[in-house]
Amino acid sequence: MEILKELLPGCFLLQPNRFVDSRGSFVKTYHEGLCEALGVNLEIREEFYSVSRKNVIRGMHFQLPPNEHDKLVYCTRGAVTDVQLDLRKGPGYGKVAFAELSGENAHLVFIPKGIAHGFAALTDEALMLYKTSTVHAPESDCGIRWDSFGFDWGIAKPIISARDQQHSVLVDFISPF
Repeated sequence: MEILKELLPGCFLLQPNRFVDSRGSFVKTYHEGLCEALGVNLEIREEFYSVSRKNVIRGMHFQLPPNEHDKLVYCTRGAVTDVQLDLRKGPGYGKVAFAELSGENAHLVFIPKGIAHGFAALTDEALMLYKTSTVHAPESDCGIRWDSFGFDWGIAKPIISARDQQHSVLVDFISPF
């Protein structure tokens, strides 16, 4: 595994070890020792996945303290534009980064506490997997509205859940991070 790019401070685009032969491919998405050597410290407490149709935007999600979490995300089928929004107090507050994740490139993004996460599905179906350092706590579930921080998603008619439409706009958010 190697770091391809630091997207935001402590938020990394990763290339995992991938093995390809006549049968297909094998990708190791997590190895504690390799990740720690890169400065990607993640103690996995929960794993889940989502399946999205083309033009779906999910986000921008995070958990508030004391249940905030680090997250490792990747797309195993289809492709997404993965977006990160820095909510940590300081000079990076409000900065945005993004990367394309796909089953083809096998890239992963490590997202530390204090960064909101979302994505836009670019293909007819996109399968996203998430590993988190805490178990989901509904009382700490939070988000920033997808269209409130100046990012161009590149989708004329996005499909957005009612929940994601009701998140706070960035300008009204008071960060606990």
